[in-house]
Amino acid sequence: MSETSGVRVIPAEPVEIEGPAGTLEALVETPPTPAPVVAVVCHPHPLHGGTMTNKVVHTVARTLSRLGATTIRFNFRGVGKSAGTYADGIGERDDAIAVAEWARATRPGARLVLAGFSFGAAVSISIAVRVDAAALVSVAPPVERIPADLVLPACPWLIVHGSEDEIIPLADVQRWHARHAADARLAVIEGATHFFHGKLTALADEVATFARTDAGLGV
Repeated sequence: MSETSGVRVIPAEPVEIEGPAGTLEALVETPPTPAPVVAVVCHPHPLHGGTMTNKVVHTVARTLSRLGATTIRFNFRGVGKSAGTYADGIGERDDAIAVAEWARATRPGARLVLAGFSFGAAVSISIAVRVDAAALVSVAPPVERIPADLVLPACPWLIVHGSEDEIIPLADVQRWHARHAADARLAVIEGATHFFHGKLTALADEVATFARTDAGLGV
């Protein structure tokens, strides 16, 4: 553990996880005194520069780790050092399931939190029921990618979206939320664009509040 400007920084440990298309590159952050919570965070679209080092993914993971969760960020197949090639979101769901299963195997008894940004949000939403997630964080979810017949999770769920998202209009997310996920908490960050430029602190605050009240972290 190191300190930067008085803020605790938890080192990220590189690991390799066996996925359905080969090895997946990942980073694990383990707090000095971890809570019985493990969080898997999924990155944005692989064909548009999305990686596990994306600043939104990093912000979500760091927020959860500072509250006590062991966090796992990983590159989908074909990204960075991860084996395989892009599989239209279907193979990427299998990648995320493999990481979630690895997380459970290495942290027995821990509650699983799923999180994702943009494409990664759609992936994590799609697998939440299959991996029995205890909580879900969806940042700027591309709701058009979510199958209409998908069984949605009943766990505590936070959706965060920017009022000025230029890629996924807020109105689309609001309509989808009202029709399909009304029990989820929808937090709108005023002035935020899709990549939350200048709004990462506000994003972290929303995630931290949810983690404390709904995911049992940092209490």
